[in-house]
Amino acid sequence: GTSDPYVKFKIGGKEVFRSKTIHKNLNPVWEEKACILIDNPRQPLYIKVFDYDFGLQDDFIGSAFLDLTSLELNRQTDVTLCLKDPHYPAHDLGSILLSVLLSPREEQQEGTMLMRKSWKRSSKNCDVLPNMPSRTGNLWHRIHSSNCVLMALFCVPSNQNHETFQTQSLRLSDLHRKSQLWRGIVSVTLIEGRELKAMDANGLSDPYVKFRLGHQKYKSKIVPKTLNPQWREQFDFHLYEERGGIIDITVWDRDAGKKDDFIGRCQVDLSTLSKEQTHKLEMPLEEGEGCLVLLVALTASAAVTISDLSVNSLEDQKEREEILKRYSPMMMFHNMKDVGFLQVKVIRAEALMAADVTGKNSFSFCDSKYCRKSDPFCVVELNNDRLLTHTVYKNLNPEWNKIFTFNIKDIHSVLEVTVYDEDRDRSADFLGKVAIPLLSIQNGEQKAYVLKNKQLTGPTKGVIYLEIDVIFNAVKASIQTLMPKEQKYIEEENRLSKQLLLRNFFRMKRCVMVLINAAYYISSCFDWDSPPRSLAAFLLFLFVVWNFELYMIPLALLLLLAWNYFLIISGKDNRQHDMVVEDMLEDEEEEDDRDDKDSEKKGFMNRLYAIQEVCVSVQNNLDELASFGERIKNTFNWTVPFLSWLAIVALSVFTIILYFIPLRYIVLVWGINKFTKKLRSPYAIDNNELLDFLSRVPSDVQVVQYHELKQDPSHSPSKRKKNNP
Repeated sequence: GTSDPYVKFKIGGKEVFRSKTIHKNLNPVWEEKACILIDNPRQPLYIKVFDYDFGLQDDFIGSAFLDLTSLELNRQTDVTLCLKDPHYPAHDLGSILLSVLLSPREEQQEGTMLMRKSWKRSSKNCDVLPNMPSRTGNLWHRIHSSNCVLMALFCVPSNQNHETFQTQSLRLSDLHRKSQLWRGIVSVTLIEGRELKAMDANGLSDPYVKFRLGHQKYKSKIVPKTLNPQWREQFDFHLYEERGGIIDITVWDRDAGKKDDFIGRCQVDLSTLSKEQTHKLEMPLEEGEGCLVLLVALTASAAVTISDLSVNSLEDQKEREEILKRYSPMMMFHNMKDVGFLQVKVIRAEALMAADVTGKNSFSFCDSKYCRKSDPFCVVELNNDRLLTHTVYKNLNPEWNKIFTFNIKDIHSVLEVTVYDEDRDRSADFLGKVAIPLLSIQNGEQKAYVLKNKQLTGPTKGVIYLEIDVIFNAVKASIQTLMPKEQKYIEEENRLSKQLLLRNFFRMKRCVMVLINAAYYISSCFDWDSPPRSLAAFLLFLFVVWNFELYMIPLALLLLLAWNYFLIISGKDNRQHDMVVEDMLEDEEEEDDRDDKDSEKKGFMNRLYAIQEVCVSVQNNLDELASFGERIKNTFNWTVPFLSWLAIVALSVFTIILYFIPLRYIVLVWGINKFTKKLRSPYAIDNNELLDFLSRVPSDVQVVQYHELKQDPSHSPSKRKKNNP
């Protein structure tokens, strides 16, 4: 568990300085100077420390106040401030050390503050580093003896050449490579809550649970109107420290239209748990009532690595044979969660957007005096596994030449590769992204992927070169398809959007129109609008009803799949690229940009929070219903051949079972299984195999997002303003 801390300084509610971000460090050293003009020394200096999470809201670590009236004029003073959380003042959140010099305005016109040693997990044994003079253009290293932390600071003039930046990038890559790799997996199953505190007027609560391990977070679903909720949710955390860590757990009551109520908290100390064993924990809630029931298991780390191109597992014949043997058909029942192996070579990118000019992303040229550049780095994500390359400074055509390996738990996962521009004083700027379903990967082929915008609906500037290999066991992959899909730790909160609501309405309307058109077709047969068609339908009706058996239902679905397959291989593919959905997604992206600007000015949706929540619920329900219909259609349309073949196997088995076994025996076995499931496995997670299967089939929106764009040399992102998020 580490953090990426930075510090904000405020006077009178106004931010006057913000430090740089120190990545992956609990004992950061900033060594930054800030000159702050003070109008009223009676106003305290408010100091807030945050943990930077790009793509998410930054986490509050702690805050402190510095009373400027307690300082002596013209005397440099070392000040140690304890960080506190106003909501939990008893908790020790570490300390921050400042060196402050307060001078009269007549002499210096400013107060000078040097931030030297910062946030520490404990304020005990707080060693102070000596002053370090800043030396422009040089690299300095400092090892803090008590904590053995290695820090590197670059201060580079604007006229330094490209080779120097490359050298610095390579040095930095070794510093952060190990900090990304986790040493184990913490598997947590949230079973239930017991006798929780009633927070609502009806004597009940709408509880949900938040988990945090370091920078990793997970939020459970909301169980309405109960004091004894049943969640039955399972998720995994990465364990970065061998000695373990502490999982912070808080329970909340959901309140529509106002701030959620705090129910209680507890902690799980992983260092006290033995590895390779499942522990049942009943955790009483502090500052509240009741308890939570959890299952926690610590297992060894999966094979996740970062290396240079010279270290390639698949090019080593011995290692390749071992990997192929691990996922061979003979190992189909060994370690069912280990489905496959993924290797991603992130080679280089070309013609990226320049993000380091006046805060805009619209410059991509360079003249003799000023050079518009970016500091790009790449983030590779597979579900909740996320690894980063090093940063290549001042370059629009960076070369990373890194190899990332992941264990595959679900072959239907989507590999996401995102390019960001590193910014010293603010959040990283988005440069482009690609999403690649694992089943669409062609092994060993180096490809140039056109970068897309945040919504994955259209191109942005630049391409990225990747070489990807996927090795998996088809039997394990098929079995995992029928298991619950892994959820993201923290997903973006849904917000109300007129265009998104309209899009989901039209998607739902298209699904309903299919049923209405089928009803009209049947009605026309009854009305004899076309005598030959009605006669054929009448004879088919008599034949089917007279000879109907239950096994004919899966057989009919099987024939439909086979018919569509033969249409595709014969070149008569009736599938069409969904331009309607794509146009809606592009319009929605434009409206998102307008909404972001409007919300800053008016905040109208915040004032109608309760109404917004109802509208968001309607919007999401429409999306779920439309996606359900589209996924059924895409199963029979062979959008994902692996899933369509799996459906053929399942329907064939169902047809044979229904043909040879009487229905009463099938219903009897099904009922006995349902009634005894809780008795046989009390903590089993409920799931529906059919819904789990359909969750792997992409909806029409996802088909558009995962569609690979062709590189167009004549394409200019400046022609489409919506490509610049």
